[in-house]
Amino acid sequence: MITPVPEPVSAREAGRSTSLTLTPVPPPGSGLRLFLFYSSALLLTGLVSLIFMDLLWRTGWSTSRTILLVLFILLFFFTAIGCMHGVYGFVLRRLGDRRRITQLVDYSAQSIEETSTAIVFPIYNEDVVRVYEGLRVTYESLEKTGQLERFDFFILSDTTNPDKWVEEERRWYGLIRELGALGRIYYRRRVLNEGKKSGNIRDFLNTWGRRYRYFIALDADSVMRGQTVVDLVKLMEANPGVGLIQTVPALVNAESFFGRIQQFSNRLYAPIFIAGLNYWAQGLGNYWGHNAIIRTEPFMHYCDLPQLPGRKPFGGQILSHDFVEAALLVKENWQVWCAYDLEGSYEEAPQGLIENAQRDRRWCQGNLQHGLVMFGRGLRGVSRLHLLQGIFGYLAGPLWFLFLITFNWMWGFQKFTGLSDITVQGFTPYLNLTGREHAFLVFLICMCVLFLPKVLALVDIALDRERRRAFGGLGRTTASTVAETVFSTLHAPLQMLWHLRFVFTILMGMGVSWGPQNRTADGTSWSFALRRHWGHTFTGLFWGGLILWLDVSTFWWFVPVFAGMVLAIPLSVLTSRSSWGARARHLGLFLTPEETSPPPELDTLRVRMASLAGAGETATRSPDSGLAEIVLDPYVNAIHVSLLRESKFNPDHSEALARLGTGRPEVRALGEKLLTEGPEALKPQEKVLVMSDADTMPWLHRQIWLRPGETLAPWWQAAIRRYAAH
Repeated sequence: MITPVPEPVSAREAGRSTSLTLTPVPPPGSGLRLFLFYSSALLLTGLVSLIFMDLLWRTGWSTSRTILLVLFILLFFFTAIGCMHGVYGFVLRRLGDRRRITQLVDYSAQSIEETSTAIVFPIYNEDVVRVYEGLRVTYESLEKTGQLERFDFFILSDTTNPDKWVEEERRWYGLIRELGALGRIYYRRRVLNEGKKSGNIRDFLNTWGRRYRYFIALDADSVMRGQTVVDLVKLMEANPGVGLIQTVPALVNAESFFGRIQQFSNRLYAPIFIAGLNYWAQGLGNYWGHNAIIRTEPFMHYCDLPQLPGRKPFGGQILSHDFVEAALLVKENWQVWCAYDLEGSYEEAPQGLIENAQRDRRWCQGNLQHGLVMFGRGLRGVSRLHLLQGIFGYLAGPLWFLFLITFNWMWGFQKFTGLSDITVQGFTPYLNLTGREHAFLVFLICMCVLFLPKVLALVDIALDRERRRAFGGLGRTTASTVAETVFSTLHAPLQMLWHLRFVFTILMGMGVSWGPQNRTADGTSWSFALRRHWGHTFTGLFWGGLILWLDVSTFWWFVPVFAGMVLAIPLSVLTSRSSWGARARHLGLFLTPEETSPPPELDTLRVRMASLAGAGETATRSPDSGLAEIVLDPYVNAIHVSLLRESKFNPDHSEALARLGTGRPEVRALGEKLLTEGPEALKPQEKVLVMSDADTMPWLHRQIWLRPGETLAPWWQAAIRRYAAH
């Protein structure tokens, strides 16, 4: 009998006999670091805001100027925080910082003999081949460390597509046969995917979590070096007060021009930004939902997320669960660290502007929900800071839009009223500047604060010979940074409009469906880009034309804002092209260390995916091909039925089946309808209902081969001929 899952240990039962015997505390000195960091950002914001307020004062005060000043202070403060992350991170990378998780204790000789760790892959209608090959690479890399017996792998499926469901099962069994991993790699599909990803993890932990001291949460596109996995467990063993350690995944395998820019930015800028973040966060850090190791018991004990009060989209299930789970661990004095200097953690990213915006839309709703979570009783101030910064990441776009509109209103009002621009002496006379020079000074300071981290990242590369070589040399890195900056300048106004729309629709009560990500590099079509970007283009043309009509000199200052909007359609289409990405790589642009010196895991993954693509394994299959396979093929049918029957080990499975409706006589009637009328006669949910019944599936297999062909639907007759031909 196939064993898809180990024998469960009920979390509720085990929880009665297990207690948290340790009450860890945050690392000493965190408060001083937090004070110094945010004092720097506040001081910079105060000084620049004073200069900006003086500029507004020189031409007379008004309500619109008050609004403009408030918006400026908010926007500049969070920009200053980003700048300080770069400054502090650069200094720490140059001077060293012993207050990071990998330096607190010597963990290299730490034994993991008595540990057990689950490595979980929650998936939802994903590219099955890519998921399984990523798992294979991680498994084989871990096997080379000699520590494989301490780990189990779990594929936690929430897939609702029947064809992908069948493919997941078939490839799972093929994978365990090829690797000899029966009893090491498990597959489990939930009958009802309540709670989305966090619910998937919770369901796994409630049933099997007590078997494992730790679990490592990976994403569908994650890959992790075996030694990195082992090091994470050693770090947890050496630091018993730590509840979660987050790695910093490197973006890899990008093919499109947009994907390569994102990948390059991640690898170039992340090291100094994360070092700066770790300076003040220390053991009060954050969680990004994947590529992290978690101590199972405190996570189960404290991180069962509540339902938010009120109606959706703000109420109900917490969508961005990771920030909240970290906050709950910190609330109970468990440390949450970021092992930013631990290499060997990888993930992939969207390959186009539209796909990236679609992911942003989901995150936006989840982060805005944190506005309610922030006021949760007992949360630490640092956790509230993490939540606030996540919220502001999506409010910055609407606030920037309001800032521009307010400025345009002030300027347009003056033009239409004919009032003269009388500049008076400011209350900072030591500047001794004209009004135009004063405005240019504010602009120059803002640009310096915005781009200083990029400059520091380049300096960091220049001072490190090994990293220079890994990025293809200083000249290519500089050219890539300039190109990335130009693209970011064009992309920023689009992000502004997208985030404005996201926030507005969410405030109007419009939720979002949490669908699977498009992780491919097929490219955006011109027609699709036109449908998605026509509003951006129209906004840019109208807004730019209006400013040009009012004043030519002001128009040129706004060109960077309008250009990205007007060029949105070609920018989206062309940057999604893998051919443009290949051309950039040929020119030596946007190179990353994983490209110039590929780690064995990524090299193996690339070769395997190319081989499978050449064999047609990654080709798009016809609708209902999986359903035909599961009914016709005795091998696939047996795997599926065995998995259904073994799912009785999950105590919640019977309840879920009852709610779904399986096991009732109506299911057999649906099976009969499937045979006589074909799959098109059943709704998707009805197909899932039939496929979830352990008695109906073997009956369908027998009936399809025993019945005369003329009694079957024409669709099945054609499917049988195709199956026989193969």
